[in-house]
Amino acid sequence: MDRKKVILDCDPGMDDSMAIVMAAKSDKIDLLAVTTVNGNYPAVVTAKNARKILELIDRRDIPVAMGMSEPMVRPVAKDPFTHGTDGLANANLPEPTMELEQRHAVNLIIDTIKKYPHEVTLICTAPLSNIGMAFKMAPEIKPLVKEIIAISGAFGLNQASFLNATGDTPQSEWNVYVDPEASKIVYESGVPFKAIGLDIATYFNVDFTDNDVSLFESSEKKEANFIANAINFVKGNGYGAYCTCIDCMAVAYAIDENLVRFKKALVSVITDDGPCLGMTVRDGRHHHIWKNLPEIDIAVDADYRGFLNMLRDLLLK
Repeated sequence: MDRKKVILDCDPGMDDSMAIVMAAKSDKIDLLAVTTVNGNYPAVVTAKNARKILELIDRRDIPVAMGMSEPMVRPVAKDPFTHGTDGLANANLPEPTMELEQRHAVNLIIDTIKKYPHEVTLICTAPLSNIGMAFKMAPEIKPLVKEIIAISGAFGLNQASFLNATGDTPQSEWNVYVDPEASKIVYESGVPFKAIGLDIATYFNVDFTDNDVSLFESSEKKEANFIANAINFVKGNGYGAYCTCIDCMAVAYAIDENLVRFKKALVSVITDDGPCLGMTVRDGRHHHIWKNLPEIDIAVDADYRGFLNMLRDLLLK
């Protein structure tokens, strides 16, 4: 069976780290590269953390390229949520020995898509700065991208959409909020785009059982110990366990498309300063619809227990 060719664009971060582990350990994904970007932490930190995680699971063969150090237009935003002083729930992992890929992440993305036309899935669990810049620098790659699966947006489908808003405006999601201009470029690119918004990715059912956590703590697998520590870290800060695996939902869908259900939606990204900055506004009306808005696929439901079981099994594999 052919494995899905994937570039994972991320900003580790606890949950990005678990997404890297899932993608690297799944026998259904061919992880061509990990690209990193400014987001949860500066680009130099996220590039370091990605290499720490790959070394943790002994996958030094997967190249890591550092990308955009700031959004396309805006200054760097400060994340109101903390992933610890190291960005990895204070896991205190050793400094990486892996060398960074020499190419900038944007160039690696462009080169890889041209090398494998119509084959590469971009899994994006970070601000879309690298992807937006790649599309701006090389617009000819847009029809060559197989699809984008992204943790992106909040579409007002349920309570979780806004109660768990991760951006620093009242109803925004962090990845869009950090670089709304890049998000707008990608949403309007015409590339098949599947957005797993906060409605689904931060749903309250995304929680591990006490037995799961015990398995992680007692496992000989370092990656399982890592998530156990991360769960205890976020709970100690008053958050739910879902914070440790938000980004994993995108990888899980790439592995098994039955885990997440999508529907078509017309969506606009707000780039105006103020309380609406970074909002993803969905036109869900019966009448007078703005049909000129870009149409994307937004997640509307997920098999949460199936998702958590997949993550658990890959961590313990």
